[in-house]
Amino acid sequence: MTSCLFKARRHRFRRLGRLLRCARGVSTIEFAVAAPTLFLVATMLIEFAMMMFVQALLEGGLREAARFGVTGYTPAGVTREDQIRQTVASNMAGLVDMSTASVSELIYPSFSDVGKPEPFSDVNGNGAYDSGEPFSDINGNGVWDADMGAAGAGGPSDIVLYTVAVDWRPMTPLVAPLFGSDGKIRMKASVAVRNEPYNGTVVASGGTSP
Repeated sequence: MTSCLFKARRHRFRRLGRLLRCARGVSTIEFAVAAPTLFLVATMLIEFAMMMFVQALLEGGLREAARFGVTGYTPAGVTREDQIRQTVASNMAGLVDMSTASVSELIYPSFSDVGKPEPFSDVNGNGAYDSGEPFSDINGNGVWDADMGAAGAGGPSDIVLYTVAVDWRPMTPLVAPLFGSDGKIRMKASVAVRNEPYNGTVVASGGTSP
C-alpha cells in the first residue's frame, strides 16, 4: 500500500516537473503582455510623424501665401486676403479642415516690432499698461493693444506677419486623450516678410498688378 502511494506521488512529481519545464505557450503569453505597449508606442510614433507632416504643410503653405502676399497682386473677383487663405488651403493636401483653421495677417512698422505691445508711458511704474496711461496708437484702433500689429496684408514695403493656426485632432482615439481633455493639439506657423515696393496699378483683367 505504501509502495503504491509512493509510486503515485513520484509519478505526480514527475508530471509536475515536466509541466514546469515545458516552454510551450510562453511566447504567446509574453506577446499578450507586451503587445498593448508595443501597439501604443507604434501608434504614437505614427501620430507624431503625422503631426510633423502637418506642421511642415502649414509652414510650406504659409510661405507660399506670403510669396503671393508680398507682390500686392489682387486677382479679379476675390480679395487679396481671401486669395492668401486659398493659397494656404491648396497646400494642405486635404489633411487640414480650413473651415476650423485661422489665418491672419498683421502689419508692423518694422521687423523688430513684430509681436511687441504698443509703446506707453508707465506713469505708476508698475511695468504694465493701466487704463488712462498715455500710449502710441500704432495700429490706429483707438485702444492700447498688447500686440501693435494692424490687421491686413499691408501696402508697398510694409512688414507683414502671416500666421496660420489649427486644432489638430489625432487620427487614433486611443492616443487622443494624451493631448488634453478635448483630444486636440494647437498647431501654428508664422512668417514675417516685407512687401515688395509695388505701385498698385490696375490691369485690364480687373486685378491689381505690381
